[in-house]
Amino acid sequence: MELFLELEIVYIVIGIFILSVTAFVTTRDFMPKVAFKRGMLGVGVFLIGMISFHFYMTTTRMAGVKEIFNNGETIICENKMRRTISRSVLLSKELGWRLEGDKFKNDDYERDFHSSRCIEFDGIVPK
Repeated sequence: MELFLELEIVYIVIGIFILSVTAFVTTRDFMPKVAFKRGMLGVGVFLIGMISFHFYMTTTRMAGVKEIFNNGETIICENKMRRTISRSVLLSKELGWRLEGDKFKNDDYERDFHSSRCIEFDGIVPK
């Protein structure tokens, strides 16, 4: 549950906003009486489905990245800290990185990288 909230809290907040707008619109005088029930149910089911699908895809990718890293291959992670210098960082065991839980850590680097922001490195360096 902790991982779900860590990864999806932003989308849950956006979903609550969308449901609030749906509730506001479907309770107006010009809407049919059943609009609130149908609108909230339809939008709620859609949002739950999309958030669940996003969580599934993210955790599947995280598992793949961890497996690749543990096999000694290189992965590439998004670097949000220094966008002017490099937008991504290459990580591998050879470079001194280690995996602790869901985060990649290195004693020589000032920040950690969450495995949800990493993908397999295919050998092509992004520009």
